[in-house]
Amino acid sequence: MRLQQEKTTTTRTVQARCVPSGEPIEIPAGTAVTITQALGSSFSVVAGGQLVRIDGADADAIGREVPPPPPTLSKGASIEEVNDLVWATLKTCYDPEIPIDIVELGLVYRCDIEPQEDGRYKVDIDMTLTAPGCGMGEVIANEVADKVLALPAISQVDVQMVFDPPWDRYRLSEAARLQLGM
Repeated sequence: MRLQQEKTTTTRTVQARCVPSGEPIEIPAGTAVTITQALGSSFSVVAGGQLVRIDGADADAIGREVPPPPPTLSKGASIEEVNDLVWATLKTCYDPEIPIDIVELGLVYRCDIEPQEDGRYKVDIDMTLTAPGCGMGEVIANEVADKVLALPAISQVDVQMVFDPPWDRYRLSEAARLQLGM
């Protein structure tokens, strides 16, 4: 769901990442910001004319509640249950500039789940970006890895950024196309 832009002021100094470069930036307490996107577990805000991404763990700095964690799954779950939950978790990861999750954007090329001897699962993910030079790639890949690894049934996650084949708008889901008016 798209958020109407909301103006607020930071209540404390907060770390953020510039979009699209991915460069870290510190936003001082008392800075006027405009929240442009509040989806998944992060916030896109404009601070001092710069679009930045603030992690959900720092939501209090902009007067918001920390987003809920992804759904959980118990050890011993079937591979089908794990697959469904991993894909549901991937749908909680968003591009900071586009209000559509990475699955609907067509950024996830492969997601393989392999049972391990301890009853948990290893997940291998190949994903791409809408633009190969986007500095947010590592940030998004780390978010994907952290969220999937946080699932109790998962013991290991490997996220690879791939650019072959290159992403294009034809990889968007029908729902994403409708949302973007395409």
